[in-house]
Amino acid sequence: MAPIALTDRVGETRARLLDLIQEVGTGERIPAERDLARRWGVARMTLRKAVDGLVLDGLLERRQRQGTFTSRPRTPRHLTVASFTEEMTRRGVKASSETLSLRRVRATTTLARQLRMPEGEPVIRFVRLRLGDGVPLAVETNHVPEALVPGMTEEDLEGSWYARLADHYGIHIIAGVANVEAAMPDERSAALLGITTAQPCFRVRTVVRDRSGQVVEYGESIYRGDDFTLTVELLPEPRRDPRGRARPRTD
Repeated sequence: MAPIALTDRVGETRARLLDLIQEVGTGERIPAERDLARRWGVARMTLRKAVDGLVLDGLLERRQRQGTFTSRPRTPRHLTVASFTEEMTRRGVKASSETLSLRRVRATTTLARQLRMPEGEPVIRFVRLRLGDGVPLAVETNHVPEALVPGMTEEDLEGSWYARLADHYGIHIIAGVANVEAAMPDERSAALLGITTAQPCFRVRTVVRDRSGQVVEYGESIYRGDDFTLTVELLPEPRRDPRGRARPRTD
């Protein structure tokens, strides 16, 4: 019966912690575990198990040498070919951005390979700070062949970039590939995002194409790991016949 009793005590303590989270608000420090255990008359081990569960659920976060804090609800981001603005708007989050730089550069060997263009050709490089409900979420760096966007200015980056590509430049983005990895931010990105260089982040590298299959853009973004969740839809790979042609699945 002991494990059941312990489970009940952990559940009761979790409920009290949830009430406390509601009271103190977002991003606030909660009392130390020993103080809460004494106040509520529970064992430290019981309290710690309840806190551990809420940390896993993303409702609390432990900060080294600072204590335990309530967490902001994480902003979901589906990895699709929709623009940041379109994705945030769909989820009821007010998207905004600050253009940090926009300049003309020459395609390096790496850029030329990603953009499928000759090395040394002109490329437009722009860097933006992306915000959701006023909170800095990501630093995006994008590269587009200048030949595709002649005369591009910062005004093109107001609102949805992909909508601007379609309406003004006649470029319709329909496919892309994204690579996601854990990364630590450099000092500049950390300062822009309001975090320390010790805060884990997501690095997302994207290559997007238009209807003809031409590569339109190569981007690299740093997303806050503490304030963002990335969602990827998993679909079964189509079966192929001996000639490599896709065929319908029957199972």
